[in-house]
Amino acid sequence: MIDILCIGHVAWDVFLPLKKFPEEDSKAVIHEWSESGGGPASNAAYLLTRWGAQTAFAGVVGGDANGYRIIDEFKAAGTDTSLIQIDEKVPTPHSTIIVNEQNGSRTILNRRKEKAPCVLGPSADEMRPKVILLDGHELDASLDAIERFPDAQTVLDAGALREATRVLAGKVDYLLASKRFTEELTGVDQLDNPDQWRRALRGLHETGCETAAFTLGAKGLVYELENECVHLPAFKVKAVDTTAAGDIFHGAFAFGLLQKMGLVQCLIFSSMAAALSVERPGGRNSIPALQEVEAALSRRELPS
Repeated sequence: MIDILCIGHVAWDVFLPLKKFPEEDSKAVIHEWSESGGGPASNAAYLLTRWGAQTAFAGVVGGDANGYRIIDEFKAAGTDTSLIQIDEKVPTPHSTIIVNEQNGSRTILNRRKEKAPCVLGPSADEMRPKVILLDGHELDASLDAIERFPDAQTVLDAGALREATRVLAGKVDYLLASKRFTEELTGVDQLDNPDQWRRALRGLHETGCETAAFTLGAKGLVYELENECVHLPAFKVKAVDTTAAGDIFHGAFAFGLLQKMGLVQCLIFSSMAAALSVERPGGRNSIPALQEVEAALSRRELPS
């Protein structure tokens, strides 16, 4: 048995910090960079393993050096890699991430080719996870997991509107959507006032999910509690690099469910984890320790 099964996209990430975003037809000098595995569900799995949850990741890598580096990185952390498939015919997805040090924004250049779909296989039956985290990049495997493990709590990291995220949105217990996904799915633009928030939440619930919330970046997030639309402002931080903040948010939310936190507590806990992550550079390098999140929550007033 495991605690949490994460299914979705995995890539090898290279981070390039720059003093400012480069202009076209210019040259920039980089004195340092970092590399690590990446991807929404992949980063969440790495966080969950570091925080002590028995975690497995299911996804597909290419039969190249980066694919094996990803597997080795997971194994070193203690993540169950038995559901990672190697497709020898394609290269592992690769992302070059330009980080603007002036404001912490990141621009992602992703190279990927069509690969074989992830298949869980019969060995997954023995895992019986308590929580399943999906990012919408492996639809067939995600639907298979939902059907195989009906007692597991399910979470969808809905970053962009694709056919897979549209389908999965109506099948999960918790739909945690980005601003982009929410606007594209519901047709509600801007999302900058309570009336628009209520309309957007109604649109998310119309997918069939049980609980919905959407994030607003530095402006926090919006969720529904007892038929009331509630805005949770973000914790105030100085952003250095926003890479993987959403992945960390969703991983922390899954951890909160594992710890039997209520919805509001989960959202506050996850928001703090994401807030701490943007104060440091990198993707997996920016994952805060569990003790850091708990300590930060104990000494900071909740956003209001």
